[in-house]
Amino acid sequence: MNRLWGGRKDQDDGPRDPMGEEQESAPNEHTRLLPNRVESTNYLSPDDPAVSPYNLWSVRIVRYFTILFTILTIVWWTILLVSTFVTPPGFHTRGSGFFSFSYTSLALANLSFTLIFFAIPSKPVRILSIILGALLLVNAVLLISVEKTRHEEGWVGIVSVLWALFIAIWTLITDRLVEWGKTEEEERLTGRAETRRTLGEWTAVLVSTFSMIIFAIVVVLTTCTLILRSLDAGLAPPGDLYWVDGGKYMLHVYCHGNKTDSKGTALPTVLLEGGAGPVEDGLWQFADGAVNNGSISRYCFVDRPGLAWSDTAPSPLSAGMAVEAVSEALAWAGEDGPWILASAGIGSIYSRIFSARHGRDIKGLLFIDPFHEDDLGSVGSPKRGFVLWIRGIISPLGLDRIPGALFNGRTKVDRVWGQSAYQTGKYIFTKLQENLVADTLSKRDLTSSTAIQNPDIPLSLISSGIRIREDEGWEEKQRDLSRVTHNLQHWDIVNEAPHQVWATREGRDVIEKRLRQLVYGA
Repeated sequence: MNRLWGGRKDQDDGPRDPMGEEQESAPNEHTRLLPNRVESTNYLSPDDPAVSPYNLWSVRIVRYFTILFTILTIVWWTILLVSTFVTPPGFHTRGSGFFSFSYTSLALANLSFTLIFFAIPSKPVRILSIILGALLLVNAVLLISVEKTRHEEGWVGIVSVLWALFIAIWTLITDRLVEWGKTEEEERLTGRAETRRTLGEWTAVLVSTFSMIIFAIVVVLTTCTLILRSLDAGLAPPGDLYWVDGGKYMLHVYCHGNKTDSKGTALPTVLLEGGAGPVEDGLWQFADGAVNNGSISRYCFVDRPGLAWSDTAPSPLSAGMAVEAVSEALAWAGEDGPWILASAGIGSIYSRIFSARHGRDIKGLLFIDPFHEDDLGSVGSPKRGFVLWIRGIISPLGLDRIPGALFNGRTKVDRVWGQSAYQTGKYIFTKLQENLVADTLSKRDLTSSTAIQNPDIPLSLISSGIRIREDEGWEEKQRDLSRVTHNLQHWDIVNEAPHQVWATREGRDVIEKRLRQLVYGA
């Protein structure tokens, strides 16, 4: 009866069986591995490895999902990395693709730190995750709502920013769940929630908090850059945009002037091709002046893929592929020549290919300090390509564009085609594409075009005197280019002119004079 009520006699009526007591207290398959605080007061030490949030199935499930999301992000990150060099079908973005890569890199870094410090939740990390999620939401709204950014980033960019937003929310939920699970297990196994942390835990909290601060700064800068891109989208192109390459991307075509002179005589149109930068940055203004002076009657230009208002093309993109896209855009615009090709710098490479493929329509060539085929080796150097790729990766941060807009008065014109255009992701991506195939595919295109070049086309060559004095081999390269055709009209060396010969008054006068001779002598 006493045993039923939980009591116990001090003396038993009969002798005890020590073997029976030992058998009764021996563990069996029903014995708990861990004590229950409700049934026992023998709590574990807070430092015991058994005191872990991983005891809860909900925490383990969340960790498994985090690992799954990390694997998916790595796969997506790899696809975007490869698409920079060789675009898989359906993954072409008409912008640079660097924004998509940045968002995915952010999501991957966020997941990595979440897994590393999974069992060590932190309130500062949760606060920063909220800030990170809010900023990414702003990025998603800007990217989707502005037509230009939505057009350039495409579905790849939209998926990337939404995935980064989802991961930011997921890490917030994960950290809060682990915090709850940790408290539950500590109360169950130690009798109270632990408030102290070990030195290792404090170090982990510091590192995770610092990493989240860096993530937040990165997203703040990316948001500012995206705002600038949204503002730049308000700058309308002077010409028209035409879909090329089966509707994959659009090129900008602009023409100005009359196809005949004042007497009604048909004259060839000058087709401008810029050098490292777009035609709009210098040559456009020069051509307007030439039309006003009557030196030429009409001019056109097509922004190569990735320059000014034109979209970027899928990778790889050789010079021949770019020329095909330019030719298609001109055809859609109803421009069929005849042409006087005026090109500067590396643009002469594209003009030579264009001339070879449109021999009947070409009435003259004007090279302004042109690039030689031997220069394609330096254009395609691995060191230059690596630098361009690094610049592209950090371009969404706007480390040069943001200060330029805030402190140097840079406008949307500067960023789209002016002095700051080289800072944009599109420009950097285009130059990276140019670098990747300069000494292979582009050189092959130029070699084959040289073999079929019409030797009777009139050619005028204008060289930079400064460049010739600075580079011993430049003059010899210019002399070799004077033999692209067998009909050299003039070779002028403008003594005080830089590589952009039109930047000086003397250079502009010489270019305008030679253009007039080619146009009216055709």
